[in-house]
Amino acid sequence: MSTAINIYCDESRHLENDGHDAMVLGAVWCPAAKARETAVRLREIRQRHRLSPELELKWTKASPGKLGFYLDVVDYFFDDDDLHLRALVADKRGLRHEDFAQDHDTWYYKMYFDLLKILLTPGSEYRIFIDVKDTRTGRKLRKLHDVLYNNIYDFDRRIINTVQGVGSHEVQQVQLADLLIGAVGYANTGRDGNAAKVALVDRIRQRSGYSLRRTTLFREDKLNLFHWSSRSA
Repeated sequence: MSTAINIYCDESRHLENDGHDAMVLGAVWCPAAKARETAVRLREIRQRHRLSPELELKWTKASPGKLGFYLDVVDYFFDDDDLHLRALVADKRGLRHEDFAQDHDTWYYKMYFDLLKILLTPGSEYRIFIDVKDTRTGRKLRKLHDVLYNNIYDFDRRIINTVQGVGSHEVQQVQLADLLIGAVGYANTGRDGNAAKVALVDRIRQRSGYSLRRTTLFREDKLNLFHWSSRSA
């Protein structure tokens, strides 16, 4: 009997000409049977801090006034053995798409495959949920599904059951992915003096034992990082 895994994805600074040097893709994953439980725990942390259950957990909203709440979320992620993060930091400097007969979108899908490929095993079944960013999301999801199942020869889609767009405000684990990849990106692209964000990065470094600026071991299970750069970067 296969194990069902839910993977919740988010992305940051992924556009070609957005003024940022690095794109960050992230995937929080957990057993499907634990998905409801982890969502409930994240809501309970809000209640403990007397925050609205509808408050969306987002890296951009991290502030000194809510630092205790955000630190508790980070600690919960590290304390719960069912939750894991895989993040890819891609240096966009020096990209030469024309040399590889590709455009930026094709490169983006390659990076998404690099993000997800080590999470996929033949003995499991996966449902992938990706934050809806814009009106192009539906086409992007179909393309990503095609890329993933073609690369792992999953032509009958038994391994990757679905790739589905969701609203981040509806899915707690997508919000958690937003927070964690925001911290990874912040650690790698400079700091803006936001004391709450600095404290969150420091807590993640402390709990993980990683600087967040280097690739981790391939089989790191809790917080797995891959730093990618083009050969000319």
